[in-house]
Amino acid sequence: MNNANLLLNLSQIKSLKVKLFLTITCICLTMLNISNAQSLFLLAGQSNACGMGDSAKSNLNHSDNAFEYDVLLNEIKPLKDPVGQIWENLEKAKRGSISPAFSKAYADISHQKVIMLTAARGGSSCCIKADMNNYGTWDTSGHLLLLPVAVKKAKMAIAKTGLPLKGIIWVQGERDANAINDNKQTKEEFKEALKSVITRFRASLGDNIPFFIVKTGYQTDRPQAGNDAVRAMQDEVAKELKNVYVVYNDTNLFIEKKWMHDKVHYNQSGLDDIGTTIAQKIYSITK
Repeated sequence: MNNANLLLNLSQIKSLKVKLFLTITCICLTMLNISNAQSLFLLAGQSNACGMGDSAKSNLNHSDNAFEYDVLLNEIKPLKDPVGQIWENLEKAKRGSISPAFSKAYADISHQKVIMLTAARGGSSCCIKADMNNYGTWDTSGHLLLLPVAVKKAKMAIAKTGLPLKGIIWVQGERDANAINDNKQTKEEFKEALKSVITRFRASLGDNIPFFIVKTGYQTDRPQAGNDAVRAMQDEVAKELKNVYVVYNDTNLFIEKKWMHDKVHYNQSGLDDIGTTIAQKIYSITK
């Protein structure tokens, strides 16, 4: 082998080493970015958003990549039911919630750490005409206003984590369904109130935040007509507003599946199914 060929071979070997080094570096950086990636979600609505399941079962969905923002401590802590805190007009989970199942499923699919932020109150209405005493409303006026408090908590979590909201998960509608059954409001009034909730959340937290709707189920002691009206309006809002999605439809089957804790609240089997299902759908939308 002459000197020219030797120099050429050495040059090629050096080039291959550089390419290999760069490739390994890119892989390592990618893995580092994946391990450090985090997603912040807001779960909001009424009592089924709070959670009335069974924390002994929900916490079986433990994940080392699931966390919660604690507004009382202003800290991020490992997620464990009952999630949330009693703060201002907001409540915490009574027992089990959708949060562990959702966080584990989303973390497993996305290879990201998930931080949950909750803002819910049992019996809260979307429209002022469905408002009852001190149950709270997401409308612009009423006894206890929830949206400004939810926005305040969300901004605190955003400031603490440095993360934007990945999306808002919305679980609400039974109170308005009852008001429709009682002829206190129309389905069109509920629809406009839901649109207003989405618009006001986005005005405060970001114009393009995805809004994910878990459709309202049935109640064992009430006519289904009001709930069907709410479900139909949830579909219409998702079709009419950009980046609004129905991510769970089958809550109307929970009674026959025996996934009800009581006449209005989902049990842990139902909550876990919601959490796992919407994690898969939300990931397919947000990725």
